[in-house]
Amino acid sequence: MALLHCFLLLLLPFSLATLNPCSSPSTTGDITLLHINSRCSPLISSHTTPFDSLLQLTRRNDPARLSFLASLSTSSVPIASGQHIVDTAIYLLRASIGSPPQSLYLALDSAADASFLSTSNFSSSSTFQPLPCSSSLCSLFTPLPCSSPSSLCTYNQSYGGDSSFSAALAQDTLHLAGDTIPAFTFGAVTSATAGPSFPKQGLLALGRGPASLLSQTTSLYHSVFSYCLPSYNSYYFSGSLRLGPLRQPARIRSTPLLFNPHRPSLYYVNLTSVSVGRVRVITPPNSFAFDPNTGAGTVVDSGTVITRFVATAYTAIRDEFRRQVNATNGYESLGAFDTCFSTATNDGIVTAPPAVTLHLDGLDLVLPAENSLIHSSGRPLACLALAAAPANVNAVVNVIASYQQQNHRVLVDVPGARVGFARELCS
Repeated sequence: MALLHCFLLLLLPFSLATLNPCSSPSTTGDITLLHINSRCSPLISSHTTPFDSLLQLTRRNDPARLSFLASLSTSSVPIASGQHIVDTAIYLLRASIGSPPQSLYLALDSAADASFLSTSNFSSSSTFQPLPCSSSLCSLFTPLPCSSPSSLCTYNQSYGGDSSFSAALAQDTLHLAGDTIPAFTFGAVTSATAGPSFPKQGLLALGRGPASLLSQTTSLYHSVFSYCLPSYNSYYFSGSLRLGPLRQPARIRSTPLLFNPHRPSLYYVNLTSVSVGRVRVITPPNSFAFDPNTGAGTVVDSGTVITRFVATAYTAIRDEFRRQVNATNGYESLGAFDTCFSTATNDGIVTAPPAVTLHLDGLDLVLPAENSLIHSSGRPLACLALAAAPANVNAVVNVIASYQQQNHRVLVDVPGARVGFARELCS
């Protein structure tokens, strides 16, 4: 009996690790994604309900995020100088940098072109190498000429509305799950004025620009990646990022990936219309039209919280949704949500709300209730989880955002020029 007791004690740590979803390790090419407000996140500031978390993020994140997306144009080069990176730290992944490796949590941004990393001791890495201003990449980060060919490439950047940092362009060995990426180029943060939104350990850029992770790893990942974002109602908020063509879904519905030279960093798709229930909503002409001359169209973005449409299109979609729901007690506004309604009824029967369908070239993306409604945990209240782009933003960009992507595997295949969507339980 004593021997059995000792054996069980030895097994206990392994059993607890198995039962603890926060201990799930990343594997080669398949990296765990954490929501910033996940119970597993090292950056969680407070335990809030999914409803309150979504209200906070849409209020804090989306207005600046949409301004950032609209500002990404050919006139915004170079990458860093004069630009603002917005408060986009919604999803985190664990990586390590240097030799020996130092672990850190990085914010994931599918629209950013330049990664920056912050670690306490770059000098301990035998593979760390600062780049001189004569480097061909330096001109992407600063327009200033070299004072001398041997001087370092340095730049300053703002982040959100409350942070800024200085960085030196550098290279070091990046470790992502089981993959090793030598001479990875990034901004090594040398000093920062960091507000609460600043991703203090760094940001990993998955955009299409010349300094992004995809551009630096074409021989390894072939410019293909996918991610699965978990439901906001999931207690642990964990998903996954898959890099490279291996282990991607064999069967996945896809729509053409478009390249817009006006905003070359972003992943454009052709949204043609939106249905509410069985009604194809009539929107003003060219509400969703892709236009490479102006940057107009629709982008798929993981850093925006809720899907946004140009104001006139959103109003038509919202009004049709309200007409079909026909809420007895009318509608109220909460934060970014202007269509919140009571789900309580006298007979206790709740009528299923109409589905929202995004019609894309080649596929219809039907949003289940969990992707189109957010429910309050404090009272019988639901809100339509869509909104109009803010009035002060370039009103030509529609965004399919993270809340509508949750529990979908979203595939981005740049050489195959396609974006795919497949239902998958990510939690």
